[in-house]
Amino acid sequence: MSYELALGDRSYSSWSLRIGLLVARYDLPITCRFARLYTDAFPALLADFPPARTVPALRTPEGLTVTESLAIAEELATRFPDQGLWPADPAARAMARGLASEMHAGFFALREACPMNLRQAYADFPVSPEVQADLDRLETIWSAARAQFGQQGPWLCGAYSIADAFFAPVAARIAGYGLPVGAEAQAYVTAHLEDPYFQAWRAEGLADGPDQETYRRPYTPRPWPVAD
Repeated sequence: MSYELALGDRSYSSWSLRIGLLVARYDLPITCRFARLYTDAFPALLADFPPARTVPALRTPEGLTVTESLAIAEELATRFPDQGLWPADPAARAMARGLASEMHAGFFALREACPMNLRQAYADFPVSPEVQADLDRLETIWSAARAQFGQQGPWLCGAYSIADAFFAPVAARIAGYGLPVGAEAQAYVTAHLEDPYFQAWRAEGLADGPDQETYRRPYTPRPWPVAD
């Protein structure tokens, strides 16, 4: 038996994006199986990955199903230790783990107000105090990581790592909703939008099928901020 990964819509499923980027970037030997959210295909896919109730879900060659994105990322790092999913430097690795954990467990106001949508960008989004607090926290932790470990490139802790994959959907939200961040944070967002693996994921998502109406928001539409 080989590795299999259950994923949702590329355009909308932020947790699918995180793990999907890792599989693509590190060329992991994993078969990805997709199903569109809010369709009969989605529960049918999950039925093949018991006891998962959402995506992503990883099935190992032993037949074990691993659920939750952070657990999946850690398992992939353990099973493919030579691929460098976490930074090699212990201090950078500790920082990256903390960042990924905070993303996994927090930023609920931003995630609730701005669902990821790689098909549509908006103008005139009203930033609530709660969303602004999340943006302020992002700027704080991104700046701290880059001050210590980001001198050699655009990513948080040296080379691209699990931490960056976990913040890719956040970068998409900031760009897609035109959220206000400073120049340093905007440069990090731009690095994600210009990343060829992110761009390939988005292009595939545009071909997945029709728009999911549940993700439409009542704001002024505008072009996606980075050209295809």
